[in-house]
Amino acid sequence: MHASITPAILYLGTPVVLNSTVNENGSYNLAPISSASWLGWRCLLGFEAVSKTPQNMIRTGECVINLPSADQVDAINRLSLLTGSNPVPVGKTQRSYRHKQDKFGAAGLTPIPSETVAAPRAMECPIHLEAKVAKVHRVMADEYDYSVHDRSAECTLEGIIRIEVRITRVHAHPSIMMDGHPNRIDPNRWRPLIMSFQRYYGLGDEITASRLASIPESMYRSPDIDRAHTASPTAQTRLN
Repeated sequence: MHASITPAILYLGTPVVLNSTVNENGSYNLAPISSASWLGWRCLLGFEAVSKTPQNMIRTGECVINLPSADQVDAINRLSLLTGSNPVPVGKTQRSYRHKQDKFGAAGLTPIPSETVAAPRAMECPIHLEAKVAKVHRVMADEYDYSVHDRSAECTLEGIIRIEVRITRVHAHPSIMMDGHPNRIDPNRWRPLIMSFQRYYGLGDEITASRLASIPESMYRSPDIDRAHTASPTAQTRLN
């Protein structure tokens, strides 16, 4: 029989991503999160609103979503208790976070220029998704009064938010591409890092193909793809 339980968190297994953004002083922030989901060429990213990444995204309207592979877990762990916020928000202080300006250096990753956004990509990650902010969704609105907070560069939002982004460019390392298909990632070669209840896992071997695999991927193509290919490139800024 199933038992009725009250776990403190519901981290039931999600991919880990690294979000790179531009700080107010032009330096770069890099932060791992495990709240990310995709629909077409859109992504929903979940954050504590006091965190530096969502504040940067709201201010600049963009980011890069870098996807590490399972063998890059050490780089993620080096970032896990660091924050770009200074001073460190009270809630994060209580959880032993400390401020770090050079997040790329702390992770041992290399910033490289993007094509459509000012935020840099993390060279070592197998997948980079350049993205523009489409909409900010307030989560737990029944618990937090978002209306009284400032949404400017000096953002003091509280609670949880989800930011919907539109992907403007996809970069993939050749090692994870499907043979004979220049626009398809091979799921047998791509090994994302997964978080489940504050522990990291990789994917196991394929069990079987889904019946959905009989549907050509091209049938899921959304208008965002054509929009991304007509976007003007962003002038590449000097990398710190």
